[in-house]
Amino acid sequence: MAVTVTDDRGQAVQLTQAPQRIVSLLPSLTETVCALGACQRLVGVDRYSNWPDSVKRLPSVGGGLDPSLERIVSLKPDLVLAAGSTRGAERLEALGLKVLRLEPRNHADAQRVFAAVGLALHLPPAQTDRAWQRIQDELNSAIETLHPVARSWRVYVEVSPTPYGASESSFIGETLQRMGVGNILPAALGPFPQINPEFVVQAQPDVILAGDSSRAQLLQRPGWSRLKAITHQRLCVFKPEESDVWVRAGPRMAEGARLMVACLNRAAQGAQVRP
Repeated sequence: MAVTVTDDRGQAVQLTQAPQRIVSLLPSLTETVCALGACQRLVGVDRYSNWPDSVKRLPSVGGGLDPSLERIVSLKPDLVLAAGSTRGAERLEALGLKVLRLEPRNHADAQRVFAAVGLALHLPPAQTDRAWQRIQDELNSAIETLHPVARSWRVYVEVSPTPYGASESSFIGETLQRMGVGNILPAALGPFPQINPEFVVQAQPDVILAGDSSRAQLLQRPGWSRLKAITHQRLCVFKPEESDVWVRAGPRMAEGARLMVACLNRAAQGAQVRP
C-alpha cells in the first residue's frame, strides 16, 4: 500500500511500497531506522553514523556537506534519508531517487521524525508509538535520578568548540528543562546558537557540559578560568563516543540524559567532575 510522508520542506514524498534499500545521510536518522527494527534495510550511511555497531560495516557515502552522489546512486537505494542541510539532495531527486529530508532539533521534532520514518518504513503506527513511548519512559527514569541540589543550578552546554551552545529551545535544553535545571542560553537565540565567549563569562554558569573537542579551548578563552563552574570544578567533558550519544536528537536521547544526570550528580555530591 502506498504511503505519503511529508518532510521538513513540506514536500510530500510518496512511497508505493516499503523501502528495502535505504541510504541515510544523518546519524540520528540512521539510529531511528535501527531503533524501529529496520537496520537490515540500510545499504549505506554517512561517515558519522556509528550506532549500532552493525552500521559501521556498511558502505560510507561521505557526509551531509560532501556526500558522494555517485556512490549513493550506485547503491540503488529506493529511499534516501537526508538532513535539511544536506548538499546534493536536489540532484539525487533529479536522478530519480526518493529523498526524505528530516532534521530533528527539539523533542517535538524528534517525535515527528520518528513517526515520519516509521511511516516511510510502512510500519504500523502502533508499533512506532510503542517504540517512542519506551524512549520517553527511559528518559523520565533518567531524569528522576537527578540530585535535588542540581535543580537549582544554571548550566552552559557547548556542543561545538566554535563555540556553539545548546539553548533552551534545543532538544538538550528541553531535556534540562524537564530536569528542572536552568540554562544560561535563552530559547530566543535559536536551538544551537554560536556564542560570544564573553556572554558565558557574564552569565556565570554553575556547571559546564561540553564535548571532548572543546577541552583544549575552554580554559584558553579570556576570563573563563575565573568562571564559577571552573573554580568549583563543575566541568564535565564527554568522551567522543559519549558526545555522539549526547548531541543527537534521536532514539538515544534517554542515554544522553543519563550522561548529563551522572555529570550533574557527581557535581552535586561535591566530586570533581571528570570524563
